[in-house]
Amino acid sequence: MQRPAHILVIIIVSQFAGTSLWFAGNAILPELQSTFHLDKHAVSSITSAVQFGFISGTFVFAFLSIADRLSPSFVFFVSSVLASTTNWLVLYVHDVNLLFSLRFLTGFFLAGIYPVGMKIAADWYEKDLGKALGYLVGALVVGTAFPHLLKGDLSLPWKSVITTTSLFALAGGIIILLFVADGPSRRKAGQFQPGRLFHAFTIPRFRAAAFGYFGHMWELYTVWAFLPSIIMLHNKLVPPPLNIPLSSFFAIAAGAVGCVVGGWLSKRIGSKRVAFYSLAFSGCCCIISPWMIASSNISFVTFIILWGIAVAADSPQFSALVASAAPAQEKGTALTIVISIGFAITIVSLYVTDQLYHRFVDSTNIYALLFIGPVLGLLLMAPLLRNNQSKVLKPAA
Repeated sequence: MQRPAHILVIIIVSQFAGTSLWFAGNAILPELQSTFHLDKHAVSSITSAVQFGFISGTFVFAFLSIADRLSPSFVFFVSSVLASTTNWLVLYVHDVNLLFSLRFLTGFFLAGIYPVGMKIAADWYEKDLGKALGYLVGALVVGTAFPHLLKGDLSLPWKSVITTTSLFALAGGIIILLFVADGPSRRKAGQFQPGRLFHAFTIPRFRAAAFGYFGHMWELYTVWAFLPSIIMLHNKLVPPPLNIPLSSFFAIAAGAVGCVVGGWLSKRIGSKRVAFYSLAFSGCCCIISPWMIASSNISFVTFIILWGIAVAADSPQFSALVASAAPAQEKGTALTIVISIGFAITIVSLYVTDQLYHRFVDSTNIYALLFIGPVLGLLLMAPLLRNNQSKVLKPAA
């Protein structure tokens, strides 16, 4: 099947639109704290509600092999409709338990957007997967940052932020359904076999890529969730104060540059080396963060932009490595279960960081501990660098 030129653009736009729901709650956190009388742990609570929902959703999607048994484009559309609806319903609740329930459900249905979008891309871009996923995860990164832009630069009221992100996600699902068919590399799964849920982990190359991804996930979402707090701490130490939502947007969105550049580099040096170098650089950013938080505005902004680039750049390459190592008929399930485990790890990281944040108020040292994830990830993915067969992601001449 000839690949239409518009396919990747539509997947990118739809992924951006759908994932704008992810941090919508974080961008309007002060308003939610006031409206729902949230406690001091609101950052981790709001983020973790979405993460728990996403983990639950990815496990259900993987257990039922939904992305391999049904049309991925249809699954993406239905999930976009449901996620945008649960996000929008936040406008009409007044109880804190309903707020967290709706954020949980939004995360649950995001399981049909993020990993399924990757599955769609993998079915269309088998040979150039590292490059394609670089663009795709870049869209996710910008989508994650987008609510901060709405709040910080456009100064939209919090209800308008919710409405805008909901409409974006709905539109993303519609254009996927209308313009993106199932890819030529798709292999429909056979009979439902729950016993094969973790089968791909018996493949050494898959296991090494997955474990590297898990180390990356220990750092990624905690950095994104606590970035406004990091900037707030910098503002206490160094005048004049930076615009927190706008600075958060640029630092998170910078990750899209890392994803795209990493995708191009993967064609030259391979996905495994791009992932390794990016993870090593972001780990170094963790270690030096105590000094950089207290540095001048110019040095600090440069630092969080570089950290934002590095912390996201390895994500599409790990996904490409995982997808290339998984059996074709289990690709969607394998991607989804790895992402599910990865996001479960983010819950632990968020909880630990939140406890340290409130135990050691105004300490610049707590974020240095995030280096644990990158270090373990680098050690566990090392077999990929010694395995010449892992060069499958390089395009054919």
